[in-house]
Amino acid sequence: MRVDISSHVKDKLRKALRASGSREIGGVLMGEQIEPGHFKVVDLSIDSQTGGRAHFVRDTEAHAEALAAFFRQTGHQYDRFNYLGEWHSHPRFSVTPSTQDVSSMIDLVEGGRGIDFAVLLIVRLHWWRWITCSCTLFCRGAKPVPVDLSEENR
Repeated sequence: MRVDISSHVKDKLRKALRASGSREIGGVLMGEQIEPGHFKVVDLSIDSQTGGRAHFVRDTEAHAEALAAFFRQTGHQYDRFNYLGEWHSHPRFSVTPSTQDVSSMIDLVEGGRGIDFAVLLIVRLHWWRWITCSCTLFCRGAKPVPVDLSEENR
């Protein structure tokens, strides 16, 4: 699988990470399927309220509205534009998914929500400018695998 991230999404992340300081924040990733197995993160929601210094659980209702707005904006073309996964920050820790992160994502894809796969993006801001990240693919019935994340040029 290949995942690209648009530069405007990276700019949005950078701004949110600066504002949150040492608190974890996160949300959902909204993507566009470029071709089978190739996706681009085109938007994300940001929950800057519910995170703590070492933990983040997103507010489901707030992000459901962000997804609904995204679907309206993209003309409900679910085969092209859809939920891609989750993201959150690790401002004080490595961007490697924690045991709790892995467990939550496995529950997401193995649960009864009809989600066959999802990516988890973990980000960290260094020196108020550079974003370090990891991207992991979770598929129903399979082990998590790292995904290369590349930035789409402007």
